[in-house]
Order: sequence, then C-alpha cells, then structure tokens
Amino acid sequence: MRQSYVIIIVLIVLSLLLGAYLYPQMPERMASHWDAQGQVDGYAPKFWGLFVLPLISLLLLLFFVAIPRIDPLKANIEKFRRYYDGFIVLCTIFFLYLHVLTILVNLGLTFEMNQALALAMGLLFFAAGVMMENAKRNWFIGIRTPWTLSNDAVWEKTHRLGGRLFRFAGLVACLGILLPKYALLFIMGPVLLVSAYATVYSYQEFHRVTRAS
Repeated sequence: MRQSYVIIIVLIVLSLLLGAYLYPQMPERMASHWDAQGQVDGYAPKFWGLFVLPLISLLLLLFFVAIPRIDPLKANIEKFRRYYDGFIVLCTIFFLYLHVLTILVNLGLTFEMNQALALAMGLLFFAAGVMMENAKRNWFIGIRTPWTLSNDAVWEKTHRLGGRLFRFAGLVACLGILLPKYALLFIMGPVLLVSAYATVYSYQEFHRVTRAS
C-alpha cells in the first residue's frame, strides 16, 4: 500500500474517532452549513453533522485510488504521481480541519468561519497549482478542455500558465484572513477567473499550435 494511502486512512480514522468521542456532547441538530457572510444557515442531525465529512473523505480516497487504475492515460499519471499523492493527502487534511471547525462551532466557540477557511483554501489552491504545473495529459486531473486533451503541447502550456495562476489565487485567498468580510470573494473570485481564463487560453493556444503545424 502506498504511504500516502496509509496517511489518509489514519487521518480518516482520527476524524471518525473524534466524532465518536464527542458524540454525547453535540446538540441533536448541529450547525453544518454557512452562508456567504459566514453565518450558520443550515443544520443536520447529529450523526450526519459528525460523520458526513469523514465519509466524504473516504469516498474521495476510493475515487482517487481508482483514477490511476482506470484512466486510459494512467502511465502519464505515474509521471507526476508524487504531486498527485501529496494533493490527496492535503485534501484529506483539509476535510479533517473543516470537521474540527464544525465541531468547535457546535461546542459553542465563536469565530468567523470564512476567515478560518481562508488560509486552508489558499493552501489547497496553491497545492493544486503545483500539481497542475507538473501534471501530464490525462482524463481526470487538471485543466481538461477539448483543446488540452487533444494536444500535448497545448496541455503543457496551459498547465504551466494555469499552475502559476492557481498558486497566485491561493495567495490571494489568504487575504481573507485579514479581511474576513470579503473572505469568500478572495477565496472564490480569483479561482473562477483563473479557470475561465485558462479555458480560453487553451482554446487560443490550440488554434495557434495547429495553425503553426
């Protein structure tokens, strides 16, 4: 078994054990969703409030394990497997962190949820950028447009640019720590812009490359 999978399983088990240990202390209906201003706007039964995030982490692990096995271009995934595995571990840490934040809110601790998420989301976007810069053409991971999937050169150029932009978006997301009122804007705004720009860039680059050939 890969070392990254062992780490992820340990993190998921810790999350499940934390939920089981704190189960008697939780309210019957737990705060489980927050609006754009970071205010609670949704509740869930105690069981789901404590265990839905660990279960999501488990499902994601199964999905991430399957990708390198079922992708027709799985040999390419092996070329950046170190970055892929690291990103999976970071995703699991993120869900564990979100799980802990949810528990703290339901124990009565008061804080700005969007502010608390800003750094974590920023790190996740930054890591996604690093993985993108090293990703090779495949069907599941990266900026998958018809134009990147059709041409290795377009894939490489789009991901080299997209990776840098995602890393920048991650740094911008961290500004939400300083300006919690606008944290969601700092988190989501740059990522949406980067995704749109990378899509358009891949289209333009594909036509430039094909005309040149």
